[in-house]
Amino acid sequence: MTIAPMQRRAAPSWLKAAPGPAGGRPFGNRAGRANPSARAMARRRFAVNWAKRLLPLAALALLGSLALWPELSRQTDAAARLAFRSHGVAVDGGQLVDANYSGVDARDRPYTMTASRARQVTPDRIDLTDVKADLGAGAPGWLMIESKAGVYNQHGGQLDLSGDVRLYREDGTTMLTDSAAIDLKAGAGASADKVHAEGPFGQLDAQGFTLTDRGAVIQFTGPGRLILNGRRP
Repeated sequence: MTIAPMQRRAAPSWLKAAPGPAGGRPFGNRAGRANPSARAMARRRFAVNWAKRLLPLAALALLGSLALWPELSRQTDAAARLAFRSHGVAVDGGQLVDANYSGVDARDRPYTMTASRARQVTPDRIDLTDVKADLGAGAPGWLMIESKAGVYNQHGGQLDLSGDVRLYREDGTTMLTDSAAIDLKAGAGASADKVHAEGPFGQLDAQGFTLTDRGAVIQFTGPGRLILNGRRP
């Protein structure tokens, strides 16, 4: 069998490469692209120059935000700690019934406060009825306070109590006075009214008192009257 030689066909016109520059290789489909104008080249150089300036500034801003993030997080946490939370309350005529609040002081120590009724007077002021505050919430060195009425300032963390104010300390010391101002954030308090105290030491009547560190240190203002418990033989 004789096989006739295959005839070579001419390549289609669309596969033919456009002629390139003299003495060079053909550019294919790039031969028809026009060279950029001087104005376009100037715009490109301007964009590149601005990118070189803006990128370092953006990187510096990112590093700065990363460095400040822990501090911002701490401030946010502190602000959240100062905000009280109410649990399981009922609303009656614009008042909260059986209000229960909790928070932590400046040293991250917990405390709780309850009231039979709580009424929001201003964004910062809350009027309370039948107030009970527990500074320590069962931890060592706790101090419990109760009164018939109270005014709580949310921004300053101040609790002003009035009407049969009673303070109970962990060691069994109890104090009774007409009014007292309590700083929940600092764990401190004071009163300028007459106070009667009883405890393991005996009995004491004074003209006022100041307490710090949740009652660990109590100072009474005179004149006063002190009756010490007698020692057992």
